[in-house]
Amino acid sequence: MKSTKRRDALKTLAVGSGLVLLTPGVLVSCSQKSEKTTAQGDAPPSKKSKVGVALVGLGYYSTDLLAPALQLTKDCYLAGIVTGTPSKADTWKEKYGIPDNNIYNYENFDSIKDNPDIDAIYIVLPPSMHEEYVIRAANAGKHVWCEKPMAVTAQECQNMVDACKKNGVQLTIGYRLHHEPNTQEYRKIINEGKLGNVKSLKCAAGYRENRTDHWKQKAEMGGGVIYDMGVYAIQGARCGTGMEPIAVVSAKTISTRPEIYKDGLADVVEATLEFPGGILAEIKTSFAENTNFLTVECEEGTLAMEPFSAYAGVKGSSPLGEINHPYEVPMQQAMQMDNDARSILDGTPPLVPGEEGLRDIRIVEAILACAKTGQRVPLV
Repeated sequence: MKSTKRRDALKTLAVGSGLVLLTPGVLVSCSQKSEKTTAQGDAPPSKKSKVGVALVGLGYYSTDLLAPALQLTKDCYLAGIVTGTPSKADTWKEKYGIPDNNIYNYENFDSIKDNPDIDAIYIVLPPSMHEEYVIRAANAGKHVWCEKPMAVTAQECQNMVDACKKNGVQLTIGYRLHHEPNTQEYRKIINEGKLGNVKSLKCAAGYRENRTDHWKQKAEMGGGVIYDMGVYAIQGARCGTGMEPIAVVSAKTISTRPEIYKDGLADVVEATLEFPGGILAEIKTSFAENTNFLTVECEEGTLAMEPFSAYAGVKGSSPLGEINHPYEVPMQQAMQMDNDARSILDGTPPLVPGEEGLRDIRIVEAILACAKTGQRVPLV
């Protein structure tokens, strides 16, 4: 996106997306057998006691969730902001006591490299802007946290991964559910085969999106439901099977409100993913209805999570018992950022490295290709 378009977009859009039980040895991928990524964990441990975080983009997610969560974290803190709106800068400066020299705009962003207060930069911008700002943050020598979806194309994701590796910094994707205790519990049940082999899976993630002029309704900014709520449904299928899909068998994209979702955008997407052993996962994602569940049929019973991807209230059950570790908003974001900060401080690989986001965008592209051609799209 060119600079003029970027400034216009940031002036008119509100950026949106969306207890630590993490134990050593948790895999970085939803797949039980995925390789452990180490390249981004090779940087030496930090000598600081806390990670200073700068938020880039001060829309809804930063304002209502990330900033409040940073008041709850133990291993990181809100050190700076990047915004194109001076009035927001003044408000945040007063509310959070941010020093003037830790407040940046999009024109002087690159000078953040000279600021020792800021260790990690959290990119909370529309998806079309992720590649540019992740690479610029990496070139500034800062660790990078990037909101989901990681980017619009798999090539953009790969460029982001490469830039962070080149600069010796960590790249972590903001998949809050990987840090969430109920998600960790159901994944453990599946990955350890406590209910036998998975037979089939159904998953849906959606809500009624009533905005009409947000980045989610703009194709050039990475809009459409598949990039937003669709990532949750894809993650549900991957984590719920403990495997990686080998193909998209069928898919369809639907615009129930063509006056809003136009230029090829869909507010409803349905797809069937094929996993090893002929296991099929039916997924649905929607901006037209409220839906949020994960049902995994196993040899020894059904594991069900509803909701499975909400900000709070994630819960479920299986033949082994209830899955319910309660907490309040914004604890998911606090858990996520503390875990990611601890990886930086300890010099260990992050739980959700860039490669994890890359996997999902490859699946997004395959779903869109399948919907367009009507043909099975291999993923391996």
